Amino acid sequence: MFKKSVALVFLVVSIYVGFDALLPNKISSIDADRNTFSTARALIHLSEISQKPHFVGNVEHENVRSYIVEQLEKLGLETQIQEGYSMSQWGSLAKPKNILARIEGREQGKALLLLTHYDSNPHSSIGASDAGSGVVTILEGIRAYLSEGKTPKNDIVILISDAEELGLNGADLFVNKHEWAEGVGVVLNFEARGSGGPSYMLVETNGGNANLIKAFVEANPKFPVANSLAYSIYKMLPNDTDLTVFRKDGDIDGFNFAFIDDHFDYHTALDTYDRLDRNTLEHQGSYLMPLLHYFAEANLNNLKNSEDYIYFNTPFFGTISYPFSWIFPMLLLAFVAFIGLIVYGFKSNKLKGKAIKQGFYAFMTALIVCGLFTFLSWTLINGIYPSYAEMLQGFTYNGHTYIWCFTFFNLGICFYLYHKAYAPSNTASLLVAPIALWLVVCTIIAFNLKGASFFVIPVFFALFSLFLLLRQEKPNLMAMALLSVPVLFVMSPFVKMFPVGLGLKILYVSALFIVLIFGFVLPVFGFFKHKDRWSYLFMFFGIIFFFKAHFNSNFTTDKPKPNSLVYVLDTDDNTAVWATYDTVLDTWTRNFLGDEPDNASDLNKNIFGSKYASGFTYAKKAPVKSISKPKIEISNDTIVANKRHLNICIMPTRKAQRIEVFSDSTNVYNSFRINGVDAHRTKDSEFVFEKRENNRLFSFYVSGNDPLELFFSVPATQKTTLELYEATFDLLENNQFTIPKRESDMIPKPFVLNDAIVLKQTISIN
Repeated sequence: MFKKSVALVFLVVSIYVGFDALLPNKISSIDADRNTFSTARALIHLSEISQKPHFVGNVEHENVRSYIVEQLEKLGLETQIQEGYSMSQWGSLAKPKNILARIEGREQGKALLLLTHYDSNPHSSIGASDAGSGVVTILEGIRAYLSEGKTPKNDIVILISDAEELGLNGADLFVNKHEWAEGVGVVLNFEARGSGGPSYMLVETNGGNANLIKAFVEANPKFPVANSLAYSIYKMLPNDTDLTVFRKDGDIDGFNFAFIDDHFDYHTALDTYDRLDRNTLEHQGSYLMPLLHYFAEANLNNLKNSEDYIYFNTPFFGTISYPFSWIFPMLLLAFVAFIGLIVYGFKSNKLKGKAIKQGFYAFMTALIVCGLFTFLSWTLINGIYPSYAEMLQGFTYNGHTYIWCFTFFNLGICFYLYHKAYAPSNTASLLVAPIALWLVVCTIIAFNLKGASFFVIPVFFALFSLFLLLRQEKPNLMAMALLSVPVLFVMSPFVKMFPVGLGLKILYVSALFIVLIFGFVLPVFGFFKHKDRWSYLFMFFGIIFFFKAHFNSNFTTDKPKPNSLVYVLDTDDNTAVWATYDTVLDTWTRNFLGDEPDNASDLNKNIFGSKYASGFTYAKKAPVKSISKPKIEISNDTIVANKRHLNICIMPTRKAQRIEVFSDSTNVYNSFRINGVDAHRTKDSEFVFEKRENNRLFSFYVSGNDPLELFFSVPATQKTTLELYEATFDLLENNQFTIPKRESDMIPKPFVLNDAIVLKQTISIN
């Protein structure tokens, strides 16, 4: 019993070490050496630039830009502002103002570019993490680097981009319009998708990543958190960063460094100075400094490579990598070793057919039951707590508690299903099923998701465990525990990473990981006689965490409910409605929508651009207010060669922040130029805005009082209609309305057009 207890403690400690190695546990102080990164010094900058929302077009945005320019100039750098219109592939038109500086190197060659953005997400996000953390990481890192007084081999370009939140517009403007872009060899981009947790390194490249990964390993950051699976998943998601533009438009490679935990703060009024995890900011600095020193002196002219590397991180060994070309040889070796051990096991009478069948039954049942239980339970929980749907990020404030809850429940299920399969000599037979299934998974991965091919690494340790189990009557439990450590180091973080990064709807994937990990720890757990007792214990802990999640399911001042309210005035028929994106109305929204609101389906013919394509849920008739309409002038309307050419100028007469332009999806456009920028055209296509899934053409984010100039051509016989929705973010301040402040346990809902006065106006061209 003592040996089993020691082995169990060792496994628990190994899991702790695996997570602890992902993040620094203390920050550098204000009096750290001048040539080192100091989180405390970086926080001084953060307190200045994260006081209020600073999105494109508002006054605070200009203040933040001025502060950053001032700090760069204090470091002795000459700055410039790059300004111009950009149309993103998301259909967002904006006029970013990029902040640029350059440190001249001592040799000719490609430059290192340090990248982040300084705009916050409209309209209520404070932007301390996203991406104030990136701004201050670069400011402090450059200060520390320059304090050494040496000249780098390569030029170092600093780009603090603008309008990233609107559609990567600042990056688009730099990559496609600035003369420095073609000289960039590699980019280090600092981002955030939450307010805490470890920062994940993600490679962006059009070709092979081999040279980039080799360089990353040689630079030797102290707390690397990186794996090739994460980027494979990242590429499947709608989560592009500025670095994506460098890769797609400039064929420029680079590294993203982004933290994703405390996802509930992302793009909200909670993304504040106080809520940013200090250790997370330290982690960003621990990436920047070694990589800055490395790439400042490296040869950046030959980073391109056609070869890809698998990579992953572990405690003590840092980043481990190997070529894609090893995938199938390693897989083949694992299969040969497995078959050899099976043959040896039966010949030596150490493997029993009946016990192997029991093992397959227990393991496959555990996978099915845990996956279904978690999926169905989360579906039920969403029904019990419908307000969770208001968290568009998909990760609730008590999300970490749910991860613990289902981790314990799934461990309980695993122990219960295996307790009937216990026999003093059948542990080796029980291990056959997990290894067999892992090999099947690794085979599928090898063909379809090569970035996850490092999953085969734990298999080799499991095979060695099987070898020892076949060779020894009573194997050393500590040796078995030691051989289980690799699967804990490599796989355990995914149990948390998946639901944190992709939302709690993906908890069932964590359940599958738990079963897979459990299977490889059978060389230890297989010798536990009373697994049913362990099952009851884990179930008990699962129940405790479920109740903890329940008691923390309500919204509070620290965990406020996101809600939304928009006033929409249709100037065509002089009617108005209140509208919301909320699924559960609260005391604030019911002031305007009542207890029996109308369905908002009529409003959703035109859905405003947003991250999750959210539409209105409820609406209610509202009083018509006298809101100043934009002035519309048609200065040109001619027909040439069966095409009608028009020039329309739309001039806001109030402080508009955003104009959404829609046109029936049956309308076609031969060309479309907006404020001097051509709309994207598919190669060899006759039309722009082709193959639209809805009526939306584009969104215009207004800077200052800039008008919206449209130059477009359509078939001469087409009846063309443009529907404009002009929005200001002043619903709560406008003196024509009496809107009470939100209660202390409420915040504006992120990702949607919110707290806005919206005017609809139609332009018909017959």
